[in-house]
Amino acid sequence: MARSGYALLFTLCAFASSAIPAHADSGAPTVRLLGEQVLPHGLEFAGTTVGGLSGVDYSARSGEYVLISDDRSAKNPARFYTARIPVDGNGVGPVEFIDTHPLRTPDGGTYPVGGVDPEDLRVDPWTGDYVWSQEGERTDTVLADPSLRIAHPDGAFAGELPIPDNERVRPDSGPRTNDVLEGVTFAAGGALLVSSVEGPLLQDGPGPTAATGALTRITVQARTGPLLAQYAYPLDPVFAEGSGSNGIAAILAADPVDPTKYLVLERSYVERAGNKIRIYEMDTAGATDVLDAPLGQARPVSKRLLVDLADVGLAGIDNIEGMTWGPQLASGERTLVLVSDDNFSGSQITQVVALAVR
Repeated sequence: MARSGYALLFTLCAFASSAIPAHADSGAPTVRLLGEQVLPHGLEFAGTTVGGLSGVDYSARSGEYVLISDDRSAKNPARFYTARIPVDGNGVGPVEFIDTHPLRTPDGGTYPVGGVDPEDLRVDPWTGDYVWSQEGERTDTVLADPSLRIAHPDGAFAGELPIPDNERVRPDSGPRTNDVLEGVTFAAGGALLVSSVEGPLLQDGPGPTAATGALTRITVQARTGPLLAQYAYPLDPVFAEGSGSNGIAAILAADPVDPTKYLVLERSYVERAGNKIRIYEMDTAGATDVLDAPLGQARPVSKRLLVDLADVGLAGIDNIEGMTWGPQLASGERTLVLVSDDNFSGSQITQVVALAVR
């Protein structure tokens, strides 16, 4: 699809969105906690250690969830899990793992230790395949690009999608180490794929501090690969003084057909202060396309706070990185399911949190 075709797609999706009846309550959305489950540390399933869960998606077809581990094949081959997570108006039931599959290389093998760095995964609403992101590598001796890859539900390699040239890892430009393709989501009914870079590219300036925020990038492409647009996203400052960071950990289409509105999960961590998780509603309408340009004086996307997890009543908040819409409640509220990455550390937890959003 040519970039001029994006305007046509925008118009069609906007028309479809306007045809959907509005909710009776037109006020600002409200969010409440349904509940949480904490998985046992070091849980073993099908010969693997469950942990490092950095992405989650709900399949309405099966009623199951798919969760990707960011294990770089250090404990077990890079992989994903399917699970049942009962979520209803009464809370969250025990997580039941059903299956696991390694992510396969093009030749059918598994990834070697350090050969890939998985981060997020989405179920393709058209095919049932999985699109997953990985962060690549930047060291003194290795410059490996991040990527968006496609896997069949059995883990078999099914293809790779292009990424913007500005996101390639080069000596003096591109993403910083471990600050790359964290978030991915389908949008516009599955016609678009949208990805987010966790923090600023080297050429876009320094990362956020406690004193100031920063700009990172959101990329929109056709589901078949062609790049359509890219937008600047304004990250919050780090929430406390000290050694820490803030970045986009997940992105999720806010509406089934609207190609402009998304939820963005900003995950901030400061040593000895812990984690701060905020979810924003983002709107790309009116933002400057920076796909082939520096951020400069670009107009960034707009955003407004949907929820700060510190305000919903959780006893603790860990390293939450995954976010998906779950089933709709009888009340008409949508469920938003979150998962944390425990980094396979005994001092952290794998936390599954369910929110109700109206």
